[in-house]
Amino acid sequence: MVTCQDLMDLMEEIAPRHLAESWDNPGLLVGSPRARVARVLVCLDVSDAVIEQAAACGAQLIIAHHPLIFQPLKAIRTEEPAGRRIAALLAHGIAVFAAHTNLDIAAGGVNDVLAHLVGLSHLSAFEVTAQEEDGSAWSLGRVGTLPAPMSIADFAAKVRAALPVPHLRYVDAGPRPVRKVALVSGSGAEFIDRAAALGVDAYLTGDVKYHEAQHAAELGLHLIDAGHFGTEFPIAAALAARLRALCAERRLAVEIVADEASHDIFQFL
Repeated sequence: MVTCQDLMDLMEEIAPRHLAESWDNPGLLVGSPRARVARVLVCLDVSDAVIEQAAACGAQLIIAHHPLIFQPLKAIRTEEPAGRRIAALLAHGIAVFAAHTNLDIAAGGVNDVLAHLVGLSHLSAFEVTAQEEDGSAWSLGRVGTLPAPMSIADFAAKVRAALPVPHLRYVDAGPRPVRKVALVSGSGAEFIDRAAALGVDAYLTGDVKYHEAQHAAELGLHLIDAGHFGTEFPIAAALAARLRALCAERRLAVEIVADEASHDIFQFL
């Protein structure tokens, strides 16, 4: 019998909890470690639609990137979104586990998946979050290189084709060709200065505000905003594939399903 704890142990191998930022809330957020699990749904967000999808496919566990519970709850009001979701999960006997900044930072996690999708290689650390005794570093984001220089317009088109986005925004900071790229999945405008200081040609992230984009241009840094969803949703399929491989290796009889139905909250005209 496979339990929730068995899946949590696999996630600890993939994205160790100690890598998470101090303000984060990863781990088991709903349910019991002892609960039996035959099917798992891997997703980005624990939305109403994802809970319905999990119930319909008979999943006993949802593994999400974004924590369902982030701030302490003083009440569970079922007429409100958070309370309604928790009540639905409990009614269907579905547990929820989250791997957030630890999965951003971990090797093979959100940022590595994003980097490989957009064609970067020779990856290195971007914003170091922890240093090991052997000198290796854990990093939020990655720095990598493209096979050959290209214009920012061509690189933006390459990113759009690689990610689940119909459109993206980019800042053309001048004739500088793009070869060296930094990226932070999700929301990373706070690291624009860091990217410029490292001398990269372009910075890829999401959730960039107008004046932040102006600042990047003033620094001579090309910028691509592919959205929070667009830069992170690919982790659902990639993480599901890793879990399947580990379950097969450990002979754990559990089915791993990736959310393929969710879409960006933003719609485009």
